[in-house]
Amino acid sequence: MTSIPHPIQYQGSKRNLASSILRFIPSKIGRLVEPFSGTAAISIAASSKCISQEFWINDLNKPLIELLELIVEKPNEIADAYTDIWNDQHSNSIGHYFRVREEFNRNNDPRLFLYLLARCVKGAVRYNSNGLFNQSPDKRRKGTQPEKMRKNIEGVSRLLQGKCKFTHLDYKDVLAEVQANDFVYMDPPYQGVCGDKDSRYFSGIDFDDFVLALEQLNRKKIAFVISYDGKRGNKIFGNELPKELGLKKIEIEVGRSSQATLLGREEVTVESLYLSSNLLKEPILTMEGYISRAPKQPTLPEPYGQFSTATR
Repeated sequence: MTSIPHPIQYQGSKRNLASSILRFIPSKIGRLVEPFSGTAAISIAASSKCISQEFWINDLNKPLIELLELIVEKPNEIADAYTDIWNDQHSNSIGHYFRVREEFNRNNDPRLFLYLLARCVKGAVRYNSNGLFNQSPDKRRKGTQPEKMRKNIEGVSRLLQGKCKFTHLDYKDVLAEVQANDFVYMDPPYQGVCGDKDSRYFSGIDFDDFVLALEQLNRKKIAFVISYDGKRGNKIFGNELPKELGLKKIEIEVGRSSQATLLGREEVTVESLYLSSNLLKEPILTMEGYISRAPKQPTLPEPYGQFSTATR
């Protein structure tokens, strides 16, 4: 999905997996709800494919949600602000970054956040124990050029403007309000990676609470897909969700791990999708036929991944 605009380079974003994930969503749905939206990559992709035209974008990270709302509803304002901040860095770009970071930690201004995300190392959000953004600048680059940023912002705005509800609620509050015609996509922090709090995430989640929330979705017959656990080589990230939830687990091969390659190891990164049982009954998915054709062992990935049935 290289043609789909994305202003925010955000580590953990599903932008490169969006086309694979959308294969498991019916071609037409009601409102698409993202309780852990991050950069809303799935909503952006779903709008571009006309899968949905109504979205609830939620994340507990308030400045991130405020930034997304600016991008969607006030594209010129945020693009102008980014241009000004980006242009101010040229005399001393590293010092400028740290000054912007300090100011952001005082006021949580989403306009400053966009510059930090564009300039920080690997687009990786990091917070200290006090909840302050503490990621360092990438010293090899100065962030996305303003012209390219504006083009991406305008592209996202065209796809989502006037179609979204933006909130920064706890995910449980969002799930409590979803309706029968909603489709829920969830990408929570991996349990086992972050626990209840980790510098890589604004906030972690409790595994047992999450399982109970999924059980309630099942009772309400809400269709949902979850990106959850995964693995790289022999290393597993997070626990599998309980069999009692009746979910179907699908594995998507993301590609070779660049970090492992640098260390001389050939390791394939695999991410897991869990599909709700009522989704499997949708004839539009023809799920069993699709899965049965997939390789059972990791292979060199095609663009956006291969699929395989996981052993449960």
